[in-house]
Amino acid sequence: MNITKKIGLFLASIAPGLFLIGYNIGTGSITTMASSGAAYGMKLIWPLLLSCLFTYFLIMIFGRYTSITGTTILSSYRKHFGNGITIFVLISLLMSEWISCMGVMGVVTQVIQEWSKPLTPSGRGFSPIISAVVFGALLYYFFWNGKHKIFEKILAVFVGIMGICFILTMFMVIPDPAEILEGLIPGIPDDPDAFLIMAGMVGTTMGAILYVVRSILVQEKGWNVADLKSERRDAIISVSMMFILSVAVMAAAAGTLHPLGLKVDNAIDMVRLMEPLAGRLAISVFVTGIVAAGLSSLFPIILLAPWLFADYNNRPRNMRSASTRLLVLFGVMLGLVVPVFGGRPVLVMIISQALCTIVSPVVLILMFYLYNRKNVLGKYTAGWQLNLIFVVVLIFTIAMAVAGIIGIVRQFS
Repeated sequence: MNITKKIGLFLASIAPGLFLIGYNIGTGSITTMASSGAAYGMKLIWPLLLSCLFTYFLIMIFGRYTSITGTTILSSYRKHFGNGITIFVLISLLMSEWISCMGVMGVVTQVIQEWSKPLTPSGRGFSPIISAVVFGALLYYFFWNGKHKIFEKILAVFVGIMGICFILTMFMVIPDPAEILEGLIPGIPDDPDAFLIMAGMVGTTMGAILYVVRSILVQEKGWNVADLKSERRDAIISVSMMFILSVAVMAAAAGTLHPLGLKVDNAIDMVRLMEPLAGRLAISVFVTGIVAAGLSSLFPIILLAPWLFADYNNRPRNMRSASTRLLVLFGVMLGLVVPVFGGRPVLVMIISQALCTIVSPVVLILMFYLYNRKNVLGKYTAGWQLNLIFVVVLIFTIAMAVAGIIGIVRQFS
């Protein structure tokens, strides 16, 4: 078997993990990790590491549930808890993703405009509207002509480009390794913004949509009880890459902006501030990573609405139906809102994360209940160790939600 075929088989075996990496590491993650690196160096690696460990536990648990029962999350919630609370979860997830779609496209087009200013005679850079139309058309073309395996290959390309770019940038401007190790020691910087940034880091890593989508991907893959080992390996690879890429973005900001006391409020600041310090090549590589991250997030986002409705109705995912194509087109059109009408993408992203914060504890509590029902999971019900981890993760999730609320209040007080 040649090396290309081996790589292809390996990528196919971890396709659900690649999907989650592509979705999870987007412009929201980049902005949050860059803000942390610029403001505090590598001091906040520890909450990132904790959130990644808890994310591993949760995507494994939700995937395991579907492997055992054969059912996805929303359809299970509807069956066991009724329509009311399930519709609340569905609407919260949909609103969060649609708002996120507006913010992500806004950030990507603004970053491209800022980076391209030296390339245009007017000095204004490429038009955000034209960029949004081009990217939206490209994503919809991939969807219209694709099947699930093609989706996986496209995401693998986006994730690969993103990963290479961020890791290269980190090595171009890498901070002191000792500072990275110090960041693993828990501590909160004496700064009012620290709580908000910490909550943002956790929010971008531990969003409830990850676990719901994980369940759908496991069912799509056809994994069952015999595949629990493969499911666990896939979860480890996925979360490990999330952690490495997030640290790479944090390190890029820590190595250039932190020593000079420069702060990042959005992704455009990274382009403006890093270029004189890191050079045109480094910032070009970083911008390529941001674009790849944005597209790798947008592609899953526009697919999520039809997937969630199919999950709720316990029906097969027909990606060629008229309703699916209209829902995906609606998601693509939402990406034009900020470039066409203006607005602040960062504020849009904050609203999106706030919705995630509200629904995440609900999703976890409902799954916690199901894992303790013998009539649902039989011999696979949670023991005391699993329940203990569940409780710790839930407390951590609620604590970070409270930290985020404190941070937002401080911002406006």
